[in-house]
Amino acid sequence: MKQILRTLAVITALATPAAAVELGDDGLHKPAWLRDTFKDMREDLAEANTEGKRLLVIFEQRGCIYCTEMHEKIFPEPEIDALIRDNYFVVQMNLFGDVEVTDFDGETLSEKDMAVKWGVVFTPTMIFLPEEVGDGVTASEAAVASMPGAFGKQTTAALLTWVKDHGYESGEHFQKYLAERVTGSTSN
Repeated sequence: MKQILRTLAVITALATPAAAVELGDDGLHKPAWLRDTFKDMREDLAEANTEGKRLLVIFEQRGCIYCTEMHEKIFPEPEIDALIRDNYFVVQMNLFGDVEVTDFDGETLSEKDMAVKWGVVFTPTMIFLPEEVGDGVTASEAAVASMPGAFGKQTTAALLTWVKDHGYESGEHFQKYLAERVTGSTSN
């Protein structure tokens, strides 16, 4: 009987998502590390800097299977979860949302119109911002990296690390960084 119960427990654990993340009223995933802000990019950047973190904007949409994949299989990975919690101030935007967003250049638009302005056409899309953004510059112009789409654990962890470590400042292309991290070798 004990063996049957153990087997059932294992089957149940395997059939249940590793880390089911709560959905909000907007149908988007709401992990604990997500920040609820007024979506004023200048204020969010200042708060991220005060905490010694990088501002990361993530666009998602209701019913996005790729967003679900990231939230259930990639973000809960211990290395990735720690990278996000320890280093990033994450603000979520709804690709088709009506909440007002104020860009670094001062323009205020709905989330869906800001997505158009910033060229976001796919979910999830992660936009990584620098610690300082000049006057009159938009978030899309200031971004140090953008990741449109769902990627695997290695690529996601590598991108979070590359941005955290300012890999883009040295001129190191992310794809080379990723290849070296995956294979452990260097190439020209």
